[in-house]
Amino acid sequence: MSTQTPMPSPMRTKHWSLDVDLYEEGDVTKSRVILSAGDRTLEGRGASRRNPHDESVAEIGDEYAAGRALIELGEQLLRAGSVDAAAHSDGRFG
Repeated sequence: MSTQTPMPSPMRTKHWSLDVDLYEEGDVTKSRVILSAGDRTLEGRGASRRNPHDESVAEIGDEYAAGRALIELGEQLLRAGSVDAAAHSDGRFG
């Protein structure tokens, strides 16, 4: 008796776009990230404030503000995935 190896399903490719906008005003940097994923758009926001005693290095504020916005966006994606999984499963999902 021979066993057949199942044929792999064709790979699907999706493209999501992420835009990161940074706004600087004095010692404050704000960031907005927008994820366009098919028919869904999510937005995250973050900010950073330079300590007045620290050296002024714009990239550091950019990194903190963008990182915080991306964390917020990631949390939204995880919540959306949990809601979608609960709506389409028997309650067991990853």
